[in-house]
Amino acid sequence: MSAASPVIAPSILAADFARLAEEARAVEDAADWLHVDVMDNHFVPNLTIGLPVVQSLRAATSLPFDVHLMIEDPRRWAPGYADAGAYNVTFHAEASDNPVSLAKDLRAAGAKAGLAIDRDTPIEPYLELLPSFDTLLIMTIKAGFGGQKFIPAMLDKVALARRHANAGHLELRIEVDGGIADDTIAQAAEAGADAFVAGTAVYSAQDPAEAVHRLRRLAEKATLRHD
Repeated sequence: MSAASPVIAPSILAADFARLAEEARAVEDAADWLHVDVMDNHFVPNLTIGLPVVQSLRAATSLPFDVHLMIEDPRRWAPGYADAGAYNVTFHAEASDNPVSLAKDLRAAGAKAGLAIDRDTPIEPYLELLPSFDTLLIMTIKAGFGGQKFIPAMLDKVALARRHANAGHLELRIEVDGGIADDTIAQAAEAGADAFVAGTAVYSAQDPAEAVHRLRRLAEKATLRHD
């Protein structure tokens, strides 16, 4: 499967929005990325944070930002997040008419480019585009709501993407988002995921940093078992 060491990305969607800077710093020494969900109340029903909050939060933590755009018209907005200092900017395949072109724009702006595939979207039509991306985000729930139950059937997409990436010798992070917790992360790692978004599992814990460490150990153990 993947030889890359696991990336754990706590999602601030599950954090206390009144204390975002503190919540980010609570995992700063444990996490690899900070996952930032941007929802526009159009592409998905919910409305969350946008560019001004990301810009403010960027000054409050040293963690790389993993920005997940659940928005319409990502071409209009995505480069702004790269300009704001996001490490990785991921937009949805379902919202883009030219994903490869937007990926080039993001890379030109200094960010990694990510492509997200929602629960009900087949992955096969997008496999040939993967050389243009740094990250493939596979939703293991329906995009737009936190706290949903993990859908194991989505791991078939992860396994197919990992086989494709390995066959093409692609340097591609395969990220999973939705219901990732102590009892699901090993399954995702065994399927070939190597980046893991965890919201409730981290921010509902008494010690968020320790929750991140625990998730990492579980992912590493599962990866070693299946390499």
